[in-house]
Amino acid sequence: MTSKSMTTSERLPIYGGQALIEGVMMRGSMTCAIAVRSPDGQIVIETRELGALYRSKLTKIPFIRGLFILWDALVLGMQGLTFSANVQVEDPDERIEGASLTLSILTGLTLSIGLFFLLPAGVAYLFESYLDIPNWSTNLIEGLIRLGLLIGYIWGIGFIPDIRRVFGYHGAEHKTINAFEAGSELIPEKVQAYSREHPRCGTAFLLTVVIFSILLFSLIGPLSIWMRLATRILLIPVLAMFAYEYIRLSARFIDVAWAKPFILPNLWLQRLTTREPDLTMLEVAIKAFEEMRSKESR
Repeated sequence: MTSKSMTTSERLPIYGGQALIEGVMMRGSMTCAIAVRSPDGQIVIETRELGALYRSKLTKIPFIRGLFILWDALVLGMQGLTFSANVQVEDPDERIEGASLTLSILTGLTLSIGLFFLLPAGVAYLFESYLDIPNWSTNLIEGLIRLGLLIGYIWGIGFIPDIRRVFGYHGAEHKTINAFEAGSELIPEKVQAYSREHPRCGTAFLLTVVIFSILLFSLIGPLSIWMRLATRILLIPVLAMFAYEYIRLSARFIDVAWAKPFILPNLWLQRLTTREPDLTMLEVAIKAFEEMRSKESR
């Protein structure tokens, strides 16, 4: 498969993806495709048409569209992970679906908010209460704790063999999109030469949310512990809106010298969330991308 090279403004809104358990999900403007390597070595593919919500004019409105990215990460991501996990399970009774799927989603979301938003806020409140530290300082401490937890968590899980394979598929996803956007033929041996970093990665989104949380929460004055915790939850959509617009803007200027320092931290963090994929991983990523592209062109 070949394609002419595209400008950044042309390619920006179109393609995204996510690494899965032994697989990759690729999302276009109308369709997402999931390709997973089954235990017997076969590549299992599933395509899903995106709902009318994704083609709504709301997705074109600055800042509002960031909420759709958050929804995309939660819903499509969990659907893709569930499908890939079920492909790996040989016993149908062990598959995740129905109530167990809903419970898994809610549990994961609750733990994530608790670990990365509520815990840092609670620790910072203790600093403010017992060490008599100014409010602006504790907000900075809170942000640094949140950043440290994010980086430490990603670094730590990278030692788990199964997660390292997921990170390999993450690298395959990025290489495939980078190769397509460069106009390269999509075969594993050629795609392997491309970078495993990509400026529009979800990792960049997470890091940007953390950085913006430091700025936003610093504007809020002293609060009781319960109000502090409540604002951290309620302002997550606001952080998502600003983070998405920042990533979108910075990606447009990726080739401009002055903009590169603003993009580098996101690319550095991707060195933790990606690994060099082998050719079999690249084959899966390419299959997902080509399936998505074929559905998009109809």
